[in-house]
Amino acid sequence: MGSIHLAKLHATGNDFLVWSMLDGAAAAVSPALARALCDRHTGIGADGLILLTPGTDGADATMTLHNADGGTAEMSGNGIRALAWVAAEAGLGGDALVVDTGAGRRTVELRRDAGGRVVQACVDMGSVTFDPARIPLDAESPFGLSATLDGVTYTGDAAGMGNPHFVLLVDDVANASVIEHGPRLERDPRFPRRTNVEFVARAGAGALAMRVWERGVGETMSCGTGACAAAAVAVRRGLVGPHVTVTVPGGDLTVDVGTTLRLGGPVVHVFDVTIDPADLLQEDR
Repeated sequence: MGSIHLAKLHATGNDFLVWSMLDGAAAAVSPALARALCDRHTGIGADGLILLTPGTDGADATMTLHNADGGTAEMSGNGIRALAWVAAEAGLGGDALVVDTGAGRRTVELRRDAGGRVVQACVDMGSVTFDPARIPLDAESPFGLSATLDGVTYTGDAAGMGNPHFVLLVDDVANASVIEHGPRLERDPRFPRRTNVEFVARAGAGALAMRVWERGVGETMSCGTGACAAAAVAVRRGLVGPHVTVTVPGGDLTVDVGTTLRLGGPVVHVFDVTIDPADLLQEDR
């Protein structure tokens, strides 16, 4: 394979490595390689590895997402905004970018600074689903689900944003047992593909506070699809109006809940790096 060039970016602390394959030289990415690159101790470190490849049938680009555990995921709201930064640097799109993902086609609007670099991105995330078959969820209803762990009972709703979410309503996200209970809730048997788990509290008019245990990653500083799922659940329950600020450990995201959901927030380029993957996979050779 030889050396590869990656860009590291973060969106409210949710960090990604973006590997541009726009020159058409697409390469197979093994779970082991994704794990090695994302490892925070022996690799570069990230919540996920994103492949940026050319678009087809009218799309500007295609996104393929590998979680830090090497598995693939359908969609990431923060990840697609990071990908948009790299695509824009390569000259794709203008003020908007059309991207195909595992969850369908998405449009990303770009906001640039005076120098022309992208500093914020807003993506139309499509519609939320509460249909158990589409989430997917093995239950008759996605509403009012409960789970009891170590004497703590959680109650919340399941929602689908192209990937599954279990949105739990808590009194205080700061003291929520995210690390202790997140891994077990991720593998709740009612979710056949596992699930992202959001711990959410109302934080004032039009505002939510959220921590998230991300499927295949662990606790992350932010999750775009999770923010959308949390906002959709909170709007349905009458806790907030349709314009929601979701505060996560990495900053603030905005979600507009309508026929579709629109997710907005900052995008920050951290650095570029060139690396030979073989150096990270020596134990496998």
